[in-house]
Amino acid sequence: GQPADVIVMTGVAGLIAGAISMAAGEYVSVKSQADAEEVDKRIEARALKTHPEAEREELVQIYEKRGLDRTLAEAVTDQLMAHDALGTHMRDEIGITEELSAQPVQAAVSSAASFIVGAAVPITAVLLAPDDRIIPLVVAVTLLLLATLGAIGARVGRASMVRGAGRVLFWGVVAMLATAGIGSLFGTDIG
Repeated sequence: GQPADVIVMTGVAGLIAGAISMAAGEYVSVKSQADAEEVDKRIEARALKTHPEAEREELVQIYEKRGLDRTLAEAVTDQLMAHDALGTHMRDEIGITEELSAQPVQAAVSSAASFIVGAAVPITAVLLAPDDRIIPLVVAVTLLLLATLGAIGARVGRASMVRGAGRVLFWGVVAMLATAGIGSLFGTDIG
């Protein structure tokens, strides 16, 4: 096996690289969503300028489908459009609000922080484990953590905790095996 200090330094390097990778991926994904929202906003603004009556009618029909009678739907449309026509169309026609719009930097920071917090437990296991038990202990701790987080996520989402834990555990094992397999292709021995 490798000395503990080499394993720790490799773990720290992996932690930093993983956090950066997660942040970059999240930023790119959410930035793409933000760009799409911006395009939708420009299209809607142009439509409001060029076809205001058609845009008004779209909202009236949306409100009628939600249960308002025609007269009330028209009154609501007129009042909301007088206050903020573009915001009303973005929210009620497209489903985009300022509060829920894509925030790429916030998502990137959140993703990196989540990765670091999630990696802290296995890294702590590495620091505390005897050299000859590092790999089995880290695997066991990681699997336990994955199952726990899957159960918590399911609970928050009001889904089956067993199913949530199983799903996260399954894909975590797949990722661990893929990582070990790729490592062995490049001559890296993990045990």
